[in-house]
Amino acid sequence: MATVSSHVLDSVIGTHAGGIRVACYQRAANGQTTPLFDVIATEEGRISETVNVQAGAEYELVFHSAEYYRHMVLPDDGYQVLKTIVVRIEMPDHDAKYHLPIMLSPHSYSVWWSGKPPASNS
Repeated sequence: MATVSSHVLDSVIGTHAGGIRVACYQRAANGQTTPLFDVIATEEGRISETVNVQAGAEYELVFHSAEYYRHMVLPDDGYQVLKTIVVRIEMPDHDAKYHLPIMLSPHSYSVWWSGKPPASNS
């Protein structure tokens, strides 16, 4: 089984986004989604879940940023256009670890893949 993990960082307060809700869905070609997990990040803003992946499938990680920021006092409080951050990925290796750290704020985010492709057999 593959492992999907993330380290969610809050760029507003400069620390981990502990307690943020993160969900993962398998996405069919017709856009229909099947839930794989829905978790709350640790105090350190980390998640790590195993998933059974299918060849050729697309997956969505959904970071519920509006829920996370709802309880904070922020400039322009209540005006947040990024309610959720959706990151669509493929997981071609069903035994690999897919680590996708994300840095977020109420109005922006940056995400990257922290991994490497499998070694070639050539």
